[in-house]
Amino acid sequence: MRAFSMLCLAATLAIAGPAIAATAPDYAAALADPKRPAEAKELDASRKPAETLAFLGLQPGMKAADIMTGSGYWAEIMADAVGLKGKVTAFEPNQFYTQPEEQKKWQALVARRPEVQWVRYPFEAFSAPANSFDFTIINMSYHDLYWQSDKYGIPRTDPAAFVKNLYAATKAGGIVGIVDHVGAPGDTREVVDKLHRIDPAVVKADFKAAGFVLEAESPLLANPADDHAKLVFDPAVRGKTDRFLFRFRKPRG
Repeated sequence: MRAFSMLCLAATLAIAGPAIAATAPDYAAALADPKRPAEAKELDASRKPAETLAFLGLQPGMKAADIMTGSGYWAEIMADAVGLKGKVTAFEPNQFYTQPEEQKKWQALVARRPEVQWVRYPFEAFSAPANSFDFTIINMSYHDLYWQSDKYGIPRTDPAAFVKNLYAATKAGGIVGIVDHVGAPGDTREVVDKLHRIDPAVVKADFKAAGFVLEAESPLLANPADDHAKLVFDPAVRGKTDRFLFRFRKPRG
C-alpha cells in the first residue's frame, strides 16, 4: 500500500511539475487532525484518502470543491491539505440535513471547520462562479444525478446541465475527481434507482460531452469480489463496493 501511495504521489508531482515537490500535501497530518471525528477516521481504510488525493493531484494552495459533501469527510481532509493559502468549498443540497437532529449535525460540522466555505444549493440546480476551482471531488454521489426521489424531494435532474456548470466553474487545467460504485450497463436511471450504482462508461461519456478530458483512471478502490447486482447499502457489500476512480481535466486554451 505504501508503495502504491508513493507511486501516486510521484505521478502527481510529475503532472504538476517540480516546483511543488517541496510542498506536497502532508496527508498524514491531515488524517491525524484531532478535529476529525472518530467515525470519519474509521472510513479511512476503505476510502484510502491519501492515495486517492495523491492520484487526483490535490496540491497546497489550491481552490478546491467537495460537491455533495455529506458528512464533510473529504472537505475536512482537503482543508488541511490545501493549507492556509488554499480554500475548500463544500456543497450540500438543500434537500438534506432538514430534520432537527440532522440540522444539529450540520451546524456542528460548520462550527468545527470555519475555514471551509459551506454552501447549500438546490440538488437539481448546482452552480458556482466561473473559473472558481483548481480541483473538485465528487465521492460516491455522481450517480445520484440520475436519481429521483419524492421522499427526499429530489426532482428529475439533468446530469448534462450539472457537468456543463461544473466545467464552467473549473479553471483551465483544473481537475475533477470522480469516485463511484461500479454498476452494470443498462438503463442508467433504473440502475441508479435500484442499486445506487452507475456504469463507468456513462460517467466517461457525460464528462467528455461537457469538454473534460479523462486523463487517468486508477484501480485503487476496485474490488473484483463485489456483486454489482447488489444495492450498495446491502450489509454484504456496504463499504466494500467495487469503485472506479477517474481523474478528469479541463483543457487549457
